[in-house]
Amino acid sequence: MTITATTLVTGAGGMVIIGGIASHDLEALMEGDIDTQHNDMRKPSTVLAKIGDTMPGLGIVAAVLGIVITMQAIDGPAGEIGKKVAAALVGTFLGIWMCYGFIQPLACNLEIAGETEMQVFEVVKAAIAAFARGFSPLVCVEFARRSIPTETRPEFTEMETHVKEKS
Repeated sequence: MTITATTLVTGAGGMVIIGGIASHDLEALMEGDIDTQHNDMRKPSTVLAKIGDTMPGLGIVAAVLGIVITMQAIDGPAGEIGKKVAAALVGTFLGIWMCYGFIQPLACNLEIAGETEMQVFEVVKAAIAAFARGFSPLVCVEFARRSIPTETRPEFTEMETHVKEKS
């Protein structure tokens, strides 16, 4: 079962409301959920990267097989030998292109997308953990804001203005 931000909030919020867990234990519990989800999200990109790693090897196998086939026709016309060598080189090219031009970039993008999605859970965890420690809602929002990566983090004044507009 994958967790969502909603299930993380409701599960942790329920624990806070019933008061059945210390704040540091709640944070550890949420961290365990996030780590499990993160490991699950990494699996597809890891498998895809391993498949990509094999592609240059398959290209080399194609080249060797192409040369073996070429050697069988070595006493034939030059045009025929050229076609067989070209086929061997195409196999090598395809193996390298599939790895570095398609599969590895796809695996990398999949990994980045998973990391980006996991950042949401870290922000939610920071807010809930601060709430469980007894901080005011505005301070909880500040804890959450500071866990947002710096390239997308709003300034404190932006956050404060937005919160005041919602009040």
